[in-house]
Amino acid sequence: MSDPEAGVPAALRRRGLRRFLVDTTPLRASPEFRRLWVGQGLSYVLGEVTYVALPYQVYKLTGSTFAVGAIALVELVPLLSLTFVGGAAADALDRRRLLVVTEAGTTASVAGLVVNAAMPHPHVEVCFVLAFFAAAFSSLGVGASRSLIPRLVPSEHVTSALALNTLYASLGSVAAPALAGILIKTSGVTVAYAVGVGGFACSFVAFWLLPSIVPIGGGEPPGLRSVIEGFRFLRRQRVILGCFLIDTVAMVFGMPSALFPAIAIVRLHAGAAVVGYLYAAPAAGALVAALFSGWLGHVRRQGVAIVAAATMWGIAIALFGFATTLWLALVLLAFAGGADAVSAVLRNRIMFALTPDALQGRVSAAYLAQVTSAPRLGNLEAGGLASLTSIRFSVVSGGVACVAGCLLLVAAIPSLIRYEAKVDA
Repeated sequence: MSDPEAGVPAALRRRGLRRFLVDTTPLRASPEFRRLWVGQGLSYVLGEVTYVALPYQVYKLTGSTFAVGAIALVELVPLLSLTFVGGAAADALDRRRLLVVTEAGTTASVAGLVVNAAMPHPHVEVCFVLAFFAAAFSSLGVGASRSLIPRLVPSEHVTSALALNTLYASLGSVAAPALAGILIKTSGVTVAYAVGVGGFACSFVAFWLLPSIVPIGGGEPPGLRSVIEGFRFLRRQRVILGCFLIDTVAMVFGMPSALFPAIAIVRLHAGAAVVGYLYAAPAAGALVAALFSGWLGHVRRQGVAIVAAATMWGIAIALFGFATTLWLALVLLAFAGGADAVSAVLRNRIMFALTPDALQGRVSAAYLAQVTSAPRLGNLEAGGLASLTSIRFSVVSGGVACVAGCLLLVAAIPSLIRYEAKVDA
């Protein structure tokens, strides 16, 4: 008997509620993507434990909040420098081989943290050195890692693959800190670091099992000239530039997470547990958005959707500034996190669609540098403005500025909202 739905696109066969649920077609259709997704998912959830254990250990060894803050500075240096070098390398070399080497370096760096923590008297200097090397290896490989999806799944499944990646990223953001806290409390930082090593080892195996992925049309030797050419491409490609800038506006003006401790204590009259809830709420919203991301593959006016999502982020943050009850604060933050997840999936989809494979590594590296630095600038802006005015004014004005910035950006780069994409089959 013939199948009446044979030849009908998968997206059209997904009816009712299934049309809105996360589309797992890429996991079924591509064994390479399935192995990569499982490996990187485990790496993200288990590896994130390291990034909770490290500041905890440094604080226990030094008793200094400045020392804990200095970890971020040590990690930021390679993130804003070696990331671009790695992106250029990803557009010149076999991406699989590059990822195997860099992930091995990251795994070895975290293994060093295990050894240091197991010593009778751990050295805080070693913590900083190994944190730098872990961030350096990760930065060198991120351009290659982020450019894999278009080579592993058909173009009609790229949006779904990006949503699946958002699923494990948001799950890790919610679960990893809790897992780290339990491990540190019950078994100590040595075991927590060991779990992190296991996570990065999973990612290493996933990269090892990939086929050779040589850039199509690439081959230019990595160096300053190659990096500059990547920036020239971004300047010429106005739609991608608009994707970068709208996220920068949202994160710089509408990222108040530095104020969460003060909001919990001063505004909500609560303690440390509520601070954790506030930090987890956006990731929880992103997780829900990822679980119901099936509709994203049907969005044709992706630029309009990105602007709408960024605007909703700003509105939710502005309303959060007025919240005086915990449940309302958590709902608004979760809504903002969901809007940001939608924006992230569609921004990445546009970048993949408009970037030649020979430039994917460099564009991906620039994107990571942007998403890494913009929230830090946002926290600096929120904290500074709150110290000069008030917590409420800082949060509310940031949300309003985010909305205004989105509207101004649309006027400056109208090609962003005019962009129309092919609907995924």
